[in-house]
Amino acid sequence: MTPVAAPSSRRAPSVAEGTRRRVLLAPITITPSKPLAPSHLKGLFWTDVMYRATACLADVDYRYSHSTYHLTEQTLGFWEFLDRTHGDTGYAELTEDDIGSLYVRHRAAADRVPAAALRPYADAVEHHGWVHPAATRVLELWRGHYARLGLYDPGLLAHQPPGLGLEEMLEQLRARGLCLDHRGLGGPVYLDLTRHGLPLRQIVTADGRPNYLACALRELLPLAPRYDEVVFLYDPELDPDYQLLARVLAPLGPVVHRVPVGRVPVDGEIRSARAGGWRGLDAASLIEAASADHDEAALRLGMRLYFIATLGPGQGQSHRPDLLHQCLKRAGRLLAGAPAAAEPGLPERLGVHRRDHTYVDPYRLTTSLLGRRRAAPARDLLAEVFLCH
Repeated sequence: MTPVAAPSSRRAPSVAEGTRRRVLLAPITITPSKPLAPSHLKGLFWTDVMYRATACLADVDYRYSHSTYHLTEQTLGFWEFLDRTHGDTGYAELTEDDIGSLYVRHRAAADRVPAAALRPYADAVEHHGWVHPAATRVLELWRGHYARLGLYDPGLLAHQPPGLGLEEMLEQLRARGLCLDHRGLGGPVYLDLTRHGLPLRQIVTADGRPNYLACALRELLPLAPRYDEVVFLYDPELDPDYQLLARVLAPLGPVVHRVPVGRVPVDGEIRSARAGGWRGLDAASLIEAASADHDEAALRLGMRLYFIATLGPGQGQSHRPDLLHQCLKRAGRLLAGAPAAAEPGLPERLGVHRRDHTYVDPYRLTTSLLGRRRAAPARDLLAEVFLCH
């Protein structure tokens, strides 16, 4: 890919030529190997509301490229495991749960295969845009969930490779004195920001495997200079890596904002999808349960009220079906009482939910819909930001 904005990005219509800032939203991607669990959904809803609200005020690109991160060992290792243990299995008829169960088996096996076994997969991804049929199946199912939930699709099935090759990216870091490359000595490659008081971070193993951070740098180094602001949304446990990314990108011009979005505990415990445990809590199950008593509009708004306003930015509140049910009912009441329009205009109403940044804070905006004494939100706000019409 030539270094241009993602083809799946949507440009917001201009309010006043020359006054709108350029914003890149870059949320962490979810590996297409299992169902969407509550923690995944929380991050997706936060990003979606931020994107749609900010697009009313600025020129926003939503970069979410699976192509970039297919090259990580986490993904390639799973694909190699599937081919080695299941051969030519037909994945088109499998469910997310079926494929997720295979992923759990792979993670439990912990059999780290040699780099040579993954190179054909990396070559197929890098040079031919190949995607394993198991991942394609999961992404197809996710597109269905996105449509039901009103989530903007930033190109789940699109081929969106990064703008830099691995060696090009390392050369740019090397030119800035940020790369410590020990491959000539049989060692790994490090991102070196020690002069800024940050620790060395390995980004390529001695046998040539890039990690998530290396892939992110390949994607973001050519993109960042085109924007006034870059916004990261990610799991809090990854904050050290996103501090490094922010330090690397800021000298290229944009103001970089880091927005950690806490995970959703289940029964007080934050669980990793690699261990399973999503049954009854995954997107398909939640949608099915909610759709039994609520229409599409209430489903979309209620999910956002729950995952953004009720659970909040942290991760102290466990998943509670009763609270989700209350949010769905509240959404129905809000929709029934929504006036046709409101004063002042939509940009002004959205603008109050910003601080020293261009993006609209999803938590401040969504909580503004709640409260017994607050006026019902107008239909233009609901339609543009929450109902995705």
